[in-house]
Amino acid sequence: MRCIMTEQHVRATNGYPKARRITFRFGEPEPMTKYYAGGDMVFSHFIAGLSAGFPPGEESFIRSVRRFADHITDPVLKKRVAGFIGQEATHGRQHRLLNDKLIDMGYPIAWLDTPEAERRALRLEQRLPAHLHLAATAAAEHYTAVLARRTLESPEIQALAGDEEVRNLLNWHAFEELEHKSVAFDVYRSVGGTETMRIATMAAMVALTVPFTVLALTVSLARDGYARRHPFALLRESYELFRGPIFRGMGRELVVYLRPGFHPDDVDTRDLLRRWQTELFGTEGMLVGHLR
Repeated sequence: MRCIMTEQHVRATNGYPKARRITFRFGEPEPMTKYYAGGDMVFSHFIAGLSAGFPPGEESFIRSVRRFADHITDPVLKKRVAGFIGQEATHGRQHRLLNDKLIDMGYPIAWLDTPEAERRALRLEQRLPAHLHLAATAAAEHYTAVLARRTLESPEIQALAGDEEVRNLLNWHAFEELEHKSVAFDVYRSVGGTETMRIATMAAMVALTVPFTVLALTVSLARDGYARRHPFALLRESYELFRGPIFRGMGRELVVYLRPGFHPDDVDTRDLLRRWQTELFGTEGMLVGHLR
């Protein structure tokens, strides 16, 4: 099924993604504490793991779309792809700033973003069919859109971040994820990606979500000496993470992607984007001073 985007369609959804020149200053003016997420060890490690995975993940997403650059003929979709690439590249750079800070603070996340890890990722991508790589990107973009919407809608999640600059980074990232949530999906459809592959790819990712998250958190926390000495706190905080506002009910929002004919813009986030455009980048916006 081919998806031909029109100017009217773009105006009716999220418009053109805009790559913003922005920078964050972690640990300024006050230094970050080790458990920067409100003193919660598990949630601090959870955010650290997410952040560590973003730069290599975003670069893989960009490569998956670029593999089809010569096949995209619709000028509107071309413009949206350019915005998508610009935003994802900026996300990677800004998360690396946070990751450097977290590594200095003792978080064991450096292995996720090394030249050797990149070489392994490139070898894997070269073996994958190009359409499958793009289907995985479209599915991952639905994941990030679900997390982004929950982050921006939930006062509970806003309070969890703790450190103000980490919250600023996560809100900006969430906002831009919603701006470009359907770009990879529309590229996939425009180059002949099938519904069968799209749905099967997402089904596999959904099945792996909890096991992968638990494994990654366990490995990270096992390398934290202080956390190992407080097993009861770890159990309590782990329960609160998986039963709390981030994961509670998330499965229902993920599996809508499995519906035949689904499109990311079926989930209307235009009002949420307008509200956060003002809160982040309006005249008195929280991130106006972060723009360059």
